[in-house]
Amino acid sequence: MKYATILLALCISIAATAQTTYWQQQVNFKIDVSLNDAEHSLDGFAKIEYINNSPDTLRYIWFHLWPNAYRTDRTAFSDQLLKNGRTDFYFSNKEDRGYINRLDFRVNEARVNTEDHPQHIDIIKVILNQPLAPGATVIITTPFHVQLPKNFSRGGHVGQSYQVTQWYPKPAVYDKNGWHEMPYLDQGEYYNNFGNYEVKITVPKNYVVLSSGDLQNEEEKQWLISRKNYTIPVVKAAAPKPGTIPSKIKTDPVPSSKELKTLIYKQNSISDFAWFADKKWVVLYDTIQTATGKKIDVFTAFDPSSKTIWTKSTSMVKDAVRFRSKVVGDYPYTTVAAVEAKMGFEGGMEYPCITSISPTNSEEALESVIEHEVGHNWFQAMIGSNEREYAWMDEGINSYYDKRFDKEASRFKEYWLHEEKDVANDRTFLSSLYQWRKDQSLNTPSDRLTELNYGLIAYTKGAAFMELLEQKLGKAAFDKAMQQYFEQWKFKHPAPADLKSTLEQSSGVNLDHEFGLLEKKGPLVNPAKIKLQFKPLIGSGNDSTRTIIATPFLGYNLYDGVMVGAGITNYTLPSSKFQFLLAPMYATKSKEFNGIGRMSYTFHPTKTFDRITIALSGMKFTTNDFTDTAGTVFRTGFRKLVPSIKFVLKENDPLSTRERFIQWKTFLLEEDGLNFKRDTFPNGDRYTVITKGSESRYLNQLRFVVRDARALYPYSAELMAEQAKYFVRLSFTGNYYFNYNEKYGVDVRLFAGKFFYTGNITNTARFQTDPYHLNLTGANGYEDYTYNNYFAGRNEFEGFASQQIMQRDGFFKVRTDLLASKIGKTDDWLASINFTSDIPDQINILNILPVKIPVKAFLDIGTFAEAWDKDAEVSRIVYDAGLQVSLLKNTVNIYFPLLYSRVFKDYFLSYIPEKRFRTNISFSIDIQNINLKKLDRRLPF
Repeated sequence: MKYATILLALCISIAATAQTTYWQQQVNFKIDVSLNDAEHSLDGFAKIEYINNSPDTLRYIWFHLWPNAYRTDRTAFSDQLLKNGRTDFYFSNKEDRGYINRLDFRVNEARVNTEDHPQHIDIIKVILNQPLAPGATVIITTPFHVQLPKNFSRGGHVGQSYQVTQWYPKPAVYDKNGWHEMPYLDQGEYYNNFGNYEVKITVPKNYVVLSSGDLQNEEEKQWLISRKNYTIPVVKAAAPKPGTIPSKIKTDPVPSSKELKTLIYKQNSISDFAWFADKKWVVLYDTIQTATGKKIDVFTAFDPSSKTIWTKSTSMVKDAVRFRSKVVGDYPYTTVAAVEAKMGFEGGMEYPCITSISPTNSEEALESVIEHEVGHNWFQAMIGSNEREYAWMDEGINSYYDKRFDKEASRFKEYWLHEEKDVANDRTFLSSLYQWRKDQSLNTPSDRLTELNYGLIAYTKGAAFMELLEQKLGKAAFDKAMQQYFEQWKFKHPAPADLKSTLEQSSGVNLDHEFGLLEKKGPLVNPAKIKLQFKPLIGSGNDSTRTIIATPFLGYNLYDGVMVGAGITNYTLPSSKFQFLLAPMYATKSKEFNGIGRMSYTFHPTKTFDRITIALSGMKFTTNDFTDTAGTVFRTGFRKLVPSIKFVLKENDPLSTRERFIQWKTFLLEEDGLNFKRDTFPNGDRYTVITKGSESRYLNQLRFVVRDARALYPYSAELMAEQAKYFVRLSFTGNYYFNYNEKYGVDVRLFAGKFFYTGNITNTARFQTDPYHLNLTGANGYEDYTYNNYFAGRNEFEGFASQQIMQRDGFFKVRTDLLASKIGKTDDWLASINFTSDIPDQINILNILPVKIPVKAFLDIGTFAEAWDKDAEVSRIVYDAGLQVSLLKNTVNIYFPLLYSRVFKDYFLSYIPEKRFRTNISFSIDIQNINLKKLDRRLPF
C-alpha cells in the first residue's frame, strides 16, 4: 500500500508537470511564387513542414485562406468594415476584389479531403489521412493562385505597386487552448505559428522587392543599393493623330521588364512573411552594428516624390532598432526594412523584419510611424501574443515604448511635444468613455471592441497599464523584468498570465491587483479628488480635472440684429454628469438681452437603461417688430422653459450602432402679442391704440425614437404624441437611406399624422390650434410652435427670409403661405413620402466650381383628409419635385421646385405674378438637427 501511494503521487506529479510544460507547434515553409503584374495575381506552390509538439494527437489542421476575405461582400472582413462605417469594399467592383483558389492539399504526397468552415470562406479544414501523433511531423503541399485585391486593408495592390501580405495558405495556431482558426479582419490582427521560411519570388526584372526575409542574391542586393538616386523616367505623350481625340488613359512611365528574376529569401523564427514590390522606388541602404557585433542590413524604399521626407529614413529605422534593443532585448534578425505603400489609411503596418508606411507629410511624422512599426518586431513579431484575443499585449506595450522613445531617443523633440499633446487628448477622450460607460476592458478581444475603443483601449489604456506597472515596480526593476520577459518568451506565445508571472518572479512584487484590472472597465486609478479649472475660449481636462470655459457667442435674426455675448459652459472633455451652458447676448438692433441656457444631470443605471438625463433648458429672443404711423417700433418675442427627462435604452451588443430612447418634454412658453384698438378724439378724429401683452401656453411632448447610424442603410423612426389645450397630435416620422454605391444613395422619408380635438370643435378651438395643424408643405416660423428651429425672419411674409421652411410633417418644398388656408394644411390627418436622391458627380452641374457642392433631386408625394372630400378642389394625391443644394453636412438646404401638381401651379399663377422661379425657392436651416454622429459615427453619444 505504501508503494502504491508513492506511485500514485508520482503519476499525479508527472501529469501535472506535463500539463504545465510549455509547448508550441513548429511550422516551416518553403514557397515558390511568381507575380503576374498584368493580372495582379500570384501563382505559387507551398511546402509546409508541420511539427506536432503538442501532447495531443491531431486528426485535422485548420488553414487560413485569408485572400478569400476579399472574395464576396458576405465575409467577416466585409461585415466588420460595414460595422466600422466603411462601404468601399461592399460596393467595390468584382475586378477590385481578391481570392485564393487552385488549391490541392496533399499530406506526405497523398491527396487529402478538406471541409469548408461552417461560417467563414477564408478558413478550411484539412483532414489528415493518418492521425498526427505527438512529436510527429507531416509535409503538407499545395499549389495556389491568388488574385490580389485593390488595397482595401493592409495588402493587395495600388496599380502596379504591390503589398503582398496574408497571401499564402497557413495553418492556424493550435495551443493548450485548442485551435485558433479565425477569419481575416481589418480591426484585429494575428496569431501565427513560428517557423523557418525559404521563399522564392519571381517578378519582372525591374521591380524592387523587399520582404521579411534575408535576401540571398548578392547581385540583387547590389542593384538595390545602386538605386539611391533613382528618378522616374520622363515619358512624353505621343501627339494625337489629326482628327482623333487625345487619349485620357495614362501609360505607366515605367513599363515592366519582359525579363524575369527569381529572388531567394530566408529567415528563421518568424511568424509571418510579407513582401512588397514596386518599379518606381528609390532605395536607401545602411547597416547597424549590434552590441554583440552582429551586422544588420537596413533598407528603406519609397516613391521619388517622397525623397525629401524619407532622406533620413534609414537613420530612423536604426534609431528604432537601437532603442528597443537597449531597453527590451537584442534584435535577432539580420535585416530590417521600411517601405512606403499606399494602403488607404494613415500610419503603417508591421510584419517580421519589414513595415509598410503610408505616405506622410513630414519627417517628424515619418519617424513617429517608423519607430512604432519597427517596434512591433519585439511586440508582436518576436513576442507572438494572440493579438486577436489580447490586442493590448501588442499595441499597448508597443505604445508604452513609443512614449519612452519620445523622451529618450527621438531626434525631433519639438514634434514629440506635439505628440504628447495628442496622447493627452486621447487619454482625455478615454476618460469621457469611462464617464459615459462606453469603455471596454483591456482583455476584450479585438473583434469585440468598438472601433473607437480599439484605439483608446488597446493603444492608449494599454500603454497606461504598462506605465502603472512601471510605477509599481520602479523603472529600473521594471526594465529588468521586461528584459527577462523578452528573453524568456521571444519566439513564443505568452498570455497576460505569463507576463504577470515573469514580472512577479523578477521583481518579487505581487501584481494581483494590477492584472485584475485587465478584466475591469473604468479608469486604472481613480483620482483622489476632481479639481475644477477655468479656461478661455477652448480647453479640456483629464482624469483629475474638469474644465469650465468662457467663449464669445454670436447670434442673429432680423428682429434682434447681431447679438453678441459670452458662453460659459462645462461641455468639454472629459464630460461631467452635471453639464450646463449659459449664453447671454445683447441684441444690437432690438437693444434686448437675449440668450439660451441649459443644464442637465445624467445617471448611468446598471440595468435596462444606458443613461437617464434630466434637463432644464431655456431661451429668449425677439420674433417680430412693427412700426406704427408715428414711427414707434413695437417688438414682440418669446420666453420658454423646457424641463425634460430622457431614458436611453441599453443595447446588449457593445458593437451595436442602434440607439433607442424615450423622452418627455414640457414646453412652458410665454409669447408677446400686439393689441390694436380704435378710439376717437373729442374732435371726432379716429386713431389706433397699440398695446403690448403676453400670453402663456404649454405643450407636453412624448417621443419614442429608434435610430441606427450604420454605414449601410441607416434609418430612424420616431413616434411622437403632443398634447396642449384643445388637442392631441400624433405623428410618425421614418427615414431610411438606401445606399446604391459607396458615395450615393436615396433617402426615403415617411410621415403620417393625426390631429384630435379633446373637446368640441369650435372656431375658437380651430383658431387657437392653428399653428399645431398638420402641414403638407414645409412649416414656416409661425408654425414652429416649440421654437426649436432657427429662423432668420420667423414672421416674415415677403423677401428671402419668408422663404425659409422647416423639416416637419409633409415637408413639401413648395409654399402657399399667401393663402388664408394653406394647401394641405389640415386638422384631421395627413400622410406623405419624400424621396431625396444624391446626384453623382459626373452629372452634377455645379462640379465646375472649385468648391464641391452636392446637388440632389427631390420628389414629394402626399395626401390629406380634405383632398378626399366629395367637393374637394384638389387631387387626392399631390406632388412636387425639383433640385436641392445641400451645404454644411445637410445643415443648410436650398430647394428649387421644378415640377408640381396643378393646384400648386394655379396658386403660383394667381399669387406670384412675377419673379416666380426666384420666389418659389425655399430653404431650411436645420441647426437643431445637427448630430455629432454625422461628423464621426464612432462617437458614443
